[in-house]
This record gives sequence, C-alpha cells and structure tokens, in this order.
Amino acid sequence: MSEVGAVGSEPQTPAGDGGLLFRGRDVEELSDLIRVRFAPHRLSVLADLPLDGRFRCVREGTVALYELGYGSEVDVTPEAPLDFYNIHVPLAGDGAVTLNGKLLSSPLSVAGPDQKLGMRWSHDSVNRVLIIPRRSIDQAVAVRLGDLPQRPVDFVPVLDDRAEPVKAWLTAVAHFAEFAGSALAARSPLAVQHFEQLLVNGLLDAQPHVLSEAVAGRGCAALPSAVRRATAFCAEHAAEPISVADMAQAARVGVRSLREGFRMHLDTTPLAYLRGVRLDLARRDLLAAADGDAPRTVTDVALRWGFTHLGRFTGHYRKAYGETPSQTLRSSFGFG
Repeated sequence: MSEVGAVGSEPQTPAGDGGLLFRGRDVEELSDLIRVRFAPHRLSVLADLPLDGRFRCVREGTVALYELGYGSEVDVTPEAPLDFYNIHVPLAGDGAVTLNGKLLSSPLSVAGPDQKLGMRWSHDSVNRVLIIPRRSIDQAVAVRLGDLPQRPVDFVPVLDDRAEPVKAWLTAVAHFAEFAGSALAARSPLAVQHFEQLLVNGLLDAQPHVLSEAVAGRGCAALPSAVRRATAFCAEHAAEPISVADMAQAARVGVRSLREGFRMHLDTTPLAYLRGVRLDLARRDLLAAADGDAPRTVTDVALRWGFTHLGRFTGHYRKAYGETPSQTLRSSFGFG
C-alpha cells in the first residue's frame, strides 16, 4: 500500500482555462498537484495495481471544475475540515464517501465548510469535482436575504438525481464542463461569470439546505428590511421555541407592523412562514435520514421541528410537497 501524508491546503482559483495536469503513476507527483486544490488529507493506494492517475483541470476561476481518476483503488482520509464547498459527481466506477465520519448513501454529494470529507474510490472511478468558495455561497444568500449568513450553509449531503431540480442542475454542470473549453469561454469572461453564478444559485435552489425556505423567493432582497430581518431570524432560530413577538423584536418593529408586512409582501402570516421554514428543515432531515445525519423516524423529525400533532404535520407536509413524510423517508432509503 502506497501512502502520502498531509496532502492539500486551501483551494486556489487562478484565472484561465486548464487542461491535463497529470497522467502517470507517481503518487507523490499527483499529490503535489492536488495539494493546493483540495483539503488536507492522507492519500493511500490500497490495491496491488499501481497508480494510473489522470487529473484534468476543466476550469479554474471563481468556481473550479476538475476531473480526477486514480486508476487504482484509493482511500482518502481527511486531516482537516473543508473551508469551501466540494461537490463530487461520479462519471464512472464506484466509490464511497464519508462526511464527518458517517458513510453517505451515495458518492454523488456536497460537502461544505467545517466538514471533514473522506473517500474511497474503485480503480475505474472518474469524478467531476466542483469547488465553490464559501464566499460565493454567502454572497448569493446575501443578495436574496440582505445579510450574509452567520454560519456556513449546510446542505443535505446526498444529491438525489431523481429530483427534477437536481437533475437540471447536474445537466448545467455537464454543460459547464463543455462550455469551459470553448472559444466563447476564452473570449468572454463575462459569459463564464454568468455560468458560474448559474451553478452557485442553482445549487442553492436545487439542493435542500438550512436556508432553503428563506432563499426560495419569499426572502429576496427586494423585501422591506424588517421582513428580511424576520425571515432571516426564522431561518437561524427555527429549532427554538420562537414566537411572533420574538420575530417582531428581531425585525425591530411591532407585532402588528410585522403581520402587515408579511401580508403585503409575502401573502402569508409570520407563523405560517415559520411553519414553512420548519417544514423545509423537516424535509431536509427526512431526505438525510438514510445517511445517519438526522433522526430516522417521522415522529422524531416532526418533534425536532416543533410539530407535536403528527396528523397536522402530515397534512401540511403533503400540501407543501405533494407526498407524505413517510413517502419521503422511504425514498431516502431507496424504497420509494
């Protein structure tokens, strides 16, 4: 077994296109090349087959895209948390991904800041690796909510490629891989920037995360500042027993003014909006249950987010998502 320690540091994003960065059998050389692009980790070649690595830079800009295959079975052990968003899109072969030590149900995954990403890949595996800086996600959230998020945006780690929004976003990633090497990309940095923004905002819209409800259009920057502050407060404190008075205090207005603001600009009430936030978070937990990152029963999920009446929870959930919580939970385990 070949092993290289302490591989990686902060990802770099130099401008311009890239091409084939490495093709060969030298583990240390390949490790040196990816050191500045991925998080600190330990790379081990597990099989008797020698490394036959291929590392290609598709694009290095604000958003970076690579294609990577090792040509041998390898294990990647994290040595430090990420400080960026890392999306793995398998193109060939097989693999297993762990996040903070927990095995995910699929290697098609997104990991983010403060999380430790571990991997094991088969000899024939090839992956697209998309790197998005935290600041890009934070700025996209701020455009919609008016303020930067206080903490990194935690996504549901496994991307469900059966879901239409995720399917469309993965298609955009594939198109970006083709576009990045085109003559238009070389001549039009503005076109590249638009594509990068499409990928960043598309991920926020397609993949469930802790701020899904707030960024889904009901919390856009065009809203009055008091309503923006209230919706951001809901997103940050949804797990707590907050009241309309708490929301009004965070918004720096009275309860009556807050209710009128929600009615005029969001066509709902503050408590109905909070319920929607909690429903989104409950759905996130149900989708993540198979990965061991959330409670594994509908009752536990409902209670976690303040739904004490299971019948009403099921009714609200079905109205919002077109299926019952139990159906979502079964689909997360592959029984849908």
